[in-house]
Amino acid sequence: MLNIIHCQINTPNLADSNRESVMNANQVIQIYKEDSQILSSSVIELPQTNRLKYLHAKMRDKVASKSQFIFYADQVFRLLIEKSLELVPFKDLDVTTPVGETYKGKQFADPICAVSVVRAGESMENELRHIDLKIPIGKILIQRDVVTKLPTLYYSKLPDHIAKCRVLIFEPMLATGGSAICAIQVLIDAGVLEENIIFVNLLCSPEGIQKVTQQFKKIQIVTSSIEEYLNGNAFMIPGIGDFGDRYFGTTDVGAV
Repeated sequence: MLNIIHCQINTPNLADSNRESVMNANQVIQIYKEDSQILSSSVIELPQTNRLKYLHAKMRDKVASKSQFIFYADQVFRLLIEKSLELVPFKDLDVTTPVGETYKGKQFADPICAVSVVRAGESMENELRHIDLKIPIGKILIQRDVVTKLPTLYYSKLPDHIAKCRVLIFEPMLATGGSAICAIQVLIDAGVLEENIIFVNLLCSPEGIQKVTQQFKKIQIVTSSIEEYLNGNAFMIPGIGDFGDRYFGTTDVGAV
C-alpha cells in the first residue's frame, strides 16, 4: 500500500498578470545575481561561458532530437555534479605511486549519496556513476495531486545511512518550488541536516529559488541557469519545455 503524503506548500499565484510576474521575477533575478553574498552562500550558478551557452542552445532548440537532447544535457549534468562535489568537505589521502613515492591527495570526509526525484531526476544518475561508482542513489516520487494541486509524496527509498551523508538531490527543473520543498522535507524528516543538502538543478526560476531558500536557508542550490520568469502555465521562460518528456522520449518533439 502506498504511503501518500501531501506536502503543505504555498505555491506562487500563477494567475497574476504576465506583466506583474515578469516584474517580480526581474526583482528576484537582481537580488540573486547582484548580491554576491547570497549567490555564493545559497545559490551557485555555473559560469555563463560561451561553451555552456552552446550546450544550452543545443538542448533548448525545439527541433533537437531525443538523442541530441540527451547528448548535450548529459554534458551539462557532468559540470553540475562536478561543481556540487567541490562543495563537500574533503580530508587528506596519501597513496603510494608505482615509483614508490607518496602522493598527497584528497578523499571525501563524509559519506556521499544522491537522491533522484523521479522521473526527471533519474536522467542525472548516469553522469554521477561516471564520476564515482560507489555513491548510492535513493529515489523519491512526487506528483501533483489532481484535486488539491499540492505536491504529493507517493514513494521514497533512501539509503539506510542517509542521516550521516552529504546528499545531492537530483531534480533538473526548479519551477514553482513545490516539488523541491517536498523532496527536501523528506530528507530532513529522514534525519539529514539541512546544511548537508545540495540541490542539483539544470534550470531554475527566480520564483522557485526565492520560495525554496526562504523555507530552507541552509541548503545550497547548484544550477546551470537562472531563468527569467514563470509563465501562467508554470513553464520557465525562455525554458526548455517538459524536460522529462524530451529526455525519455515521451513526446513527439524531435524524434529519435
